[in-house]
Amino acid sequence: MFGVLMKFKKGELMLLIKDGRVLGVSAESADVLVKDGRIAAISESIQETDGMAVLDAAGLIVAPGLVDMHTHFRDPGFEYKEDILTGASAAAAGGVTTCCCMPNTSPTADNADVVGYIIDKAKDAHITVLPYGAVTIGQEGVDLTDFAALKAAGAIALSDDGNSIQNARLMHIALQLAREMDLLIISHCEDAEMAQNYAVNEGKVSWELMLPGRPAIAEEIMVARDAMLAAKTGARLHIAHVSTARSVDIIRKAKEAGVKITAETCPQYFALTEDEVLKQGALARVNPPLRTKEDAEAIIAGLADGTIDAIATDHAPHSADEKALPLPNAPSGMIGLETSLALALTYLYHAGRLSIEEVIALMSTNPARILGLDSRQLIEGAAADIAIFDPEKEWTVKPDKFKSKARNTPFGGMKLKGKVIYTISRGELVYKD
Repeated sequence: MFGVLMKFKKGELMLLIKDGRVLGVSAESADVLVKDGRIAAISESIQETDGMAVLDAAGLIVAPGLVDMHTHFRDPGFEYKEDILTGASAAAAGGVTTCCCMPNTSPTADNADVVGYIIDKAKDAHITVLPYGAVTIGQEGVDLTDFAALKAAGAIALSDDGNSIQNARLMHIALQLAREMDLLIISHCEDAEMAQNYAVNEGKVSWELMLPGRPAIAEEIMVARDAMLAAKTGARLHIAHVSTARSVDIIRKAKEAGVKITAETCPQYFALTEDEVLKQGALARVNPPLRTKEDAEAIIAGLADGTIDAIATDHAPHSADEKALPLPNAPSGMIGLETSLALALTYLYHAGRLSIEEVIALMSTNPARILGLDSRQLIEGAAADIAIFDPEKEWTVKPDKFKSKARNTPFGGMKLKGKVIYTISRGELVYKD
């Protein structure tokens, strides 16, 4: 067997994946041949030849590589938390072959130079890293960025994630411009006056801790507003990290009305509840906050019926010192790239709520479709971005073993079921368990 990273140079070496359960193929097991960075053949039996490297995938699922449409790689400006290359390594360990980075860097990715920096540095990453551009300059919600310049520089969508655009008139204009330029706007939905910088959901846990809470309606008001603006403008709108039952219902009704709206949630919103804050303090502080059991159930129902289109991580690295601060002062956010698939398998597939095919659609093909990327299907001629995992393998989350620079996860010590064994990006083996 070979090491963690092996490059397959054009005309030099081919990779044969043997005897896996290939999603989209009716046979119980099949082989996948990778050549020159693409899928050359899929068949029930492909003969090994000289010059082939062989991966034994017996008993494993062979799936399209995951597409995480919501990450924070902190680069440029906060590289002590994470950088593009360490974030990419963490992604590969989680079966993720494409990551999209939010623009809240320093300087902000609100101009072509910063977008170009990210694209240039990402050339050395083992996976595909794509930048978003900011909607407003400095993400301050006052003046719009140059959408055309950002798109020309390589930004694949626009977002002020972390700073919801409070001015409805400005958001209306942004959506109109985005529609004209065929750009997706990804909206972080919270009313800032209601949410403030509160650390926990408004409810029983905030009352027990005697802290002001971040109310669910702060999210829901803005989801409703932006859905209405999208309906009026005809623009494409994507709602980030949906966390409440009423938000799911608003999005469902908007879709039924024909609004061009899509949505994502994160594993923490179906795997955890606000009670986790009582156990883990700042490690469980995230924005929007962990909600109630009823909200988590509604999120799962929304994933099952197609209201929520994608599962993303909102991978948000912070240093140990930052997360050691008292709960009201610690930054919001948790990392998630190395646990996202396992959490989805544990809480959705093994819980009998979704099939493996549905989980992979939410984590790969759907986000690719939303972003206008390649189809992320395992078909001949497609790019060889592949995640190979054991859906039955049980393992314990050990943050000290993560590829990420950060360790801020509330899932440390948790036993999960489902483990990434190999990740192949652009025809290269970039992770081996």
